[in-house]
Amino acid sequence: MPFLQLILPIGAADPAPYEDALLAAGASSITLEDEGDDPVLEPLPGTTPLWPRVRVKALFEGDADRDEILRILDSELSGALREPLSRIAFETLADRAWEREWLKDFKPMRFGQRLWICPGGQQPDPEQLRSSPSPVLIELDPGLAFGTGTHPTTALCLEWLDTAEVAGARVIDFGCGSGILAIAAAKLGAAEVLAIDIDPQALLATHDNAERNGVAPLISARLVDSKAESHEAPADILLANILAGPLASLAAVFAGRVRAGGRLVMSGILRNQAEAVASTYAPWFDIAPVVVRDDWVRLDGVRRPTPPPQIP
Repeated sequence: MPFLQLILPIGAADPAPYEDALLAAGASSITLEDEGDDPVLEPLPGTTPLWPRVRVKALFEGDADRDEILRILDSELSGALREPLSRIAFETLADRAWEREWLKDFKPMRFGQRLWICPGGQQPDPEQLRSSPSPVLIELDPGLAFGTGTHPTTALCLEWLDTAEVAGARVIDFGCGSGILAIAAAKLGAAEVLAIDIDPQALLATHDNAERNGVAPLISARLVDSKAESHEAPADILLANILAGPLASLAAVFAGRVRAGGRLVMSGILRNQAEAVASTYAPWFDIAPVVVRDDWVRLDGVRRPTPPPQIP
């Protein structure tokens, strides 16, 4: 049976009154979408941030009365809340397997020579695989936790991993999100991976995705815990795809988490923030020239040995 879909752009307005009104009008499901292609990165714990411009979509039974829906919405909403109703559009949707439909626009993505992110259980075609030496396939669907390979910052980190010597390494993925970098490191041969985040949901996503990819025994996931960190051996590789502000504040912490000669890889940094972030790490790391994609930057560096204390 076909469905009737209502599309309502609401800009920066609070979506809650519109969701309540749509439910009152008989909507069977409601989805919030980004109207302006504005990424939301690494939210604070307990928050559910939205985009600067939001589009609300609601599904109704195919024979729902459009005029009656509009009447109920007009009745439920008052004052300025009614203004977006003038932008409502309706469309008829054929019945489909909706639980998989949203994945149709995602295809296997290649990062560097070996790494492939494969959403929805898809596989690269044989010709693509023939051009990829020793391909490493990661099954990962876009979801609530961040990091699916589609954002430039994640792509930059995956491309670094593709060229790095990861076999046998101890790796930390700080700000693990979906676990994509932790899983990539494990599948590239890391001996152990510690995935850290401030959001419990990210840890659940990382665990589920690690199970799906057969690397769960190699990955431990936990919340940020300074007491636990003080007892851990330094890492050979530390990956941090978060934001410039937290990265700058964590310079001394990360210096203590990476062994001498170990590698640090950071992204989530805009081009105009790169110099400031790099300068905070200069006391401990030799930073390589930045790598830029779509105005986002990756910084990577090598941990210098800590000099012995000066004897007066």
